[in-house]
Amino acid sequence: MSHRRPLGPSAGRQGLMAALVLGLLSFGLAGCATTSAPQPPPPPPVTPTLPPAFPPQDIVGSWGLAAYHKPEDRERTEAAAVVQCRQPYIITLGQTGGVMMHLADQATPTELRLKGAPGGKTFIGPEGDPPGSIQDREVMHFDGRVLILRWMDPEVQGRYGTMVYVRCPPQGAKHVKPRSAAKPKPRAPARPKPVQPPIQQR
Repeated sequence: MSHRRPLGPSAGRQGLMAALVLGLLSFGLAGCATTSAPQPPPPPPVTPTLPPAFPPQDIVGSWGLAAYHKPEDRERTEAAAVVQCRQPYIITLGQTGGVMMHLADQATPTELRLKGAPGGKTFIGPEGDPPGSIQDREVMHFDGRVLILRWMDPEVQGRYGTMVYVRCPPQGAKHVKPRSAAKPKPRAPARPKPVQPPIQQR
């Protein structure tokens, strides 16, 4: 029959030290795991919405619509847009002060907002989204007659290209070429009056 030797105070201290060491190691590992976890990137700053460069009423009307992918094709595209006035694109005012236009790949128009941004930029897109959002279009040019819009979504821009709107003339109005000034007709030389012979006195 075997007898177990009772544990002395030194053995108890060794067990206590081992437990403390294991506890400290587990606490340290947990702390390392907590501090080394990757932090999520901060959200991008939100662009403040400013008044647009022009009111929505300025783009209401009938437009000829065409598009280009290369900047050198802009002039040719404007001429093509004028031809499309036979089937114009109509922009109207929405019920809450926006404009009724189509978003990408959308069959029905949606009321969109004109949103100003720092640097004098203007965007057209859904209400509630900050200027320059993925569904917006940036106004690249507007002079009252020609409106040029660029899609902010690179994939949509690649498919549709830069949109060119040319304002159509009022119904019934025709483009009349300026008439050249008529050249004055040369006057015929005046005929000399016949000379009467002098009257002889008797």
